[in-house]
Amino acid sequence: MFNKVTIQEDQRGLLFHKGSYARYLLPETYTVWSVLGQTVAVVDAAKPLAVEGKALKGFLGDAALLQDVDVVDVADSELVLRYEDGKFAGVLTSGQYAFWNVMRANRFVRVDLGDPMLSDEVDAAIVPKLAGYVQGLEVQAHETGLLYYNHVLQRELGPGKYVFWRGPVKVEVRTTDLRQQQLDLLGQEMMTEDKITLRLNFVCQYRVTDALKVLQIRSMEDQLYVLLQLILREYVGTMKLDELLRVKEEIAAFVMSRLAEKQAGYGVEFVSAGVKDIILPGEIKDILNTVLYAEKKAQANLITRREETASTRSLLNTAKLMDENQTLYRLKELEFVEKICEKIGHISLTGGGNMLEQMNALFGKK
Repeated sequence: MFNKVTIQEDQRGLLFHKGSYARYLLPETYTVWSVLGQTVAVVDAAKPLAVEGKALKGFLGDAALLQDVDVVDVADSELVLRYEDGKFAGVLTSGQYAFWNVMRANRFVRVDLGDPMLSDEVDAAIVPKLAGYVQGLEVQAHETGLLYYNHVLQRELGPGKYVFWRGPVKVEVRTTDLRQQQLDLLGQEMMTEDKITLRLNFVCQYRVTDALKVLQIRSMEDQLYVLLQLILREYVGTMKLDELLRVKEEIAAFVMSRLAEKQAGYGVEFVSAGVKDIILPGEIKDILNTVLYAEKKAQANLITRREETASTRSLLNTAKLMDENQTLYRLKELEFVEKICEKIGHISLTGGGNMLEQMNALFGKK
């Protein structure tokens, strides 16, 4: 018994004899003798070469067949990106594959998972189609990133979005904020040289200059806090309260000079520092207020006495001038009469004579 088998232009045939692969069949009509144990598998040339129940390796010894297929072996440490006629067609994981090249052109891009960074061969446009095979990490505009493979530092990354292959290598990006930051030291109790306990509020600003050094320091902000605390204790502990209050503006300069000596070891740069508040105990505050009140009262008394002395001296000088100059005396007298008249509603004159004579007698010189 025999059968006629026709293979179309977009198909290819695989002839088997008693279950074993015999040869490759091109598009044509063939007589297949089933009585002799012959069978034909007709496959779609637009799909990968595969026959159910048959291993691919059994076909790859045929030189004629190998001219029309592209065979790809993918290792466990690899991925292969497959393109058909220049368009992305899929991802191949570990294994062996064969694709017909008679209907379209195949292109393959190998990816070494030992290097997780996507190479320039991988078009960024296909990244969304690689979900499950890649992971995205981001460094913000105000940050710098350090790239680690299996906890081993590789290089520094600037701001941007990065895509890495998922695989045997663990990828990690540790970011550091480069913006100016503030460290507040609030309510710190410190003792002056004269054994007076006060509370100090202090603030300083800094920014990161060496991200690697910062990441190598555990709880860096806590360590900076302790460093600032020790420097302030060192300064306050060597000064008496009166002296400290008098030169409190100089505390910031001292602290900044000491911080500048230490900043390189922390990978930061200190920008500014300053005292916000010095809070005294209640009884000390009352004493200082009493002293301040006494000082201000003494100053007020001194100013009053100084003004009284100046006023008396001015009167004495005026008296001397009027004593030496009768015209000036008469003008001063008329000035006082004018002031008196401004406050008098009316003047009553009695006796004989006219009004001018009476006024002259009243205010005139005796």
